[in-house]
Amino acid sequence: MLVAPLAAHAYRVISVADGDSMTVQVGRSRLKLRLAGIDAPEIKQAFGRQAGQSLRQLCSGKDAQYDAIAIDRFGRTVATVRCNGIDAGRTQVERGMAWASARNDSALKVLETMARNSRRGLWSAPHPVAPWQFRRRTSQDATCHTGPRGGRYQWLNGRKAYGC
Repeated sequence: MLVAPLAAHAYRVISVADGDSMTVQVGRSRLKLRLAGIDAPEIKQAFGRQAGQSLRQLCSGKDAQYDAIAIDRFGRTVATVRCNGIDAGRTQVERGMAWASARNDSALKVLETMARNSRRGLWSAPHPVAPWQFRRRTSQDATCHTGPRGGRYQWLNGRKAYGC
C-alpha cells in the first residue's frame, strides 16, 4: 500500500525503538516510522543496542522530516527520515549500524561496502549475522513439515516459510 508524501513539516522524535524505527509526534497523535532501505540488527542481536543508541544520538528529541513510502505489516510508516536535515538511514549504514536492503538503490550499497571495508560498527565482528537471518534462527523452534511434493516448510507468524 503506497502512501502519498506529506508536506515537509518537522515533527519531534519522541522515542527510538531500535536501529531502524522511531516514533514522532504529529499533532496530538504519535506515528511510528520505519527507516526505508535499511535493516538494523535486532535489540537482542550483536550490535543491536549500539544501532539503537546510534539512531537515538542522531534523532532523539530532534526535529524530523519524513517522506512516506508505504505502510508495513506492523502498521508502521516506512519512510526516508531526516533528523535536523541528516538522512537517518544513510547515516546508520555509513556508521556500520545497518545493512542496506537488497532491493535498495546502489548508493546505500556503496556506503555499506565502505563501512564493511573499514570494519565500522557491526562490520568489526568476524561474522556478522544479518537481522533477517537472526529473526529466522530465533524462530527455528517451529516444527518443520514435508509437503506432498517433498518440499520442506514451517509455519512462522502465520505464514508458510520454505527451506527449514
